[in-house]
Amino acid sequence: QRKNPFSSDDRLASKPAHTHRGDPTYGRPPEGSQTEQRGKDAHSHVGKEVEELCLIIRRTGKVGEDGQVSVTFGQLFETYVTISNKVVGILLRARKHGLVHFEGEMLWQGKDDDVVITLL
Repeated sequence: QRKNPFSSDDRLASKPAHTHRGDPTYGRPPEGSQTEQRGKDAHSHVGKEVEELCLIIRRTGKVGEDGQVSVTFGQLFETYVTISNKVVGILLRARKHGLVHFEGEMLWQGKDDDVVITLL
């Protein structure tokens, strides 16, 4: 559309044609766009799911000698799957943010039911 002489979209004309990897806007939607807002909404939604997962771990887990709450993956899966089918993805996000700890890269239902998840 930027090169289209019949386009009257001023938004496109005011934006530089190409951004480069060093540019802070590289890979980001235009500021104030609907795409940017959808991204912010999705980030907020996932954040709420992570919080909810942590609350469920606290509620269903057991407090260990070190004072930290732990639950097995099998128990957590059975409890949380009724709320969301994205248990593993939310667990990975929570670990990325330093909220939980568990061994291994990925957790699989059945195979990893005995893996302990610790709430940090």
